[in-house]
Amino acid sequence: MRRYGQAVPMLLVGAAVLRISLFSALYLRYVQSGLRPYLIASGALLVLLGVAAGVRAAREVPYEDDDEAEAEDRHGHGHGHTHTTGPRLAWLLALPATALLLFPPPALGSYSADREDAQRAAQGVGTFPPLPSGDPVDLSVAAFTSRAVYDSDRSLKGRTVRLTGFVTHGDDGTWYITRLLVSCCAADATTSKVEVRGADAPATDTWVTVTGIWHPKGRLGSSAAWPPLLDAKAVRRVEEPSDPYEQR
Repeated sequence: MRRYGQAVPMLLVGAAVLRISLFSALYLRYVQSGLRPYLIASGALLVLLGVAAGVRAAREVPYEDDDEAEAEDRHGHGHGHTHTTGPRLAWLLALPATALLLFPPPALGSYSADREDAQRAAQGVGTFPPLPSGDPVDLSVAAFTSRAVYDSDRSLKGRTVRLTGFVTHGDDGTWYITRLLVSCCAADATTSKVEVRGADAPATDTWVTVTGIWHPKGRLGSSAAWPPLLDAKAVRRVEEPSDPYEQR
């Protein structure tokens, strides 16, 4: 089996990439949707290279010394031969690939959000485009926080909004509806969150849709305005979306 030490890791990694990008939407936990074609191409290339390496290894005629080395490895003794550890180490690469193939990690959640507690959704006070007519207005958490903290026209005043995100908790019993924003992939994720008042807190990482009215606080653009407040009218539990991140 040591002859296939290069082929198997490539096959496993390629299969794992194809599983999350070609055969499911799990890739959205890690990268933006626009990168899907590149993931599919990379996974297919790795599979082809793995198959080619396996075919080449199968066609090779093993030397007598190779057979003796494998026998010595099985019996735990040697007769003066010097063996390379390269093929053995190559098999270690199969472990993370197998884990990704069988147990894809979840999307980022409350732990990542808590590490970005002071993150701001935008920079500088200014004006924003008018909100659509009619209530409630569906907004992303990032759009709501930007308007609440930086909109000099106070376009959110008196409007009923509807936000969807996952639940995080503060140390003082407060809770927030939270979303993570990505520019390219999960590695560059930053946090937007809104403190929710007037409703019981669901469990951490529960996905909810909250309908409510903005509660102004602090001076525009100041740290006192962050995080913004929402007086809840209704809180409804929802399924985690296939794409859990908001885009910049």
